[in-house]
Amino acid sequence: MAAYTCNKCGMSIGSMTCGQCGKELEHDSLTTDSGATVLISQCPDGHGKVKSPMCCGEDMTCSV
Repeated sequence: MAAYTCNKCGMSIGSMTCGQCGKELEHDSLTTDSGATVLISQCPDGHGKVKSPMCCGEDMTCSV
């Protein structure tokens, strides 16, 4: 299972599910207009996407 992990303290988050359909969110990334890469999790059925979680004041990372 893919997990988001905090590079500072090691805390991790496992699967997250969509509140509309119950399917596990898929880890992905997107590129902003300024060229920055943002880690996200999104519903495989297109119900939406969320930015990666934060811990210790930084974005958590996922190696998928």
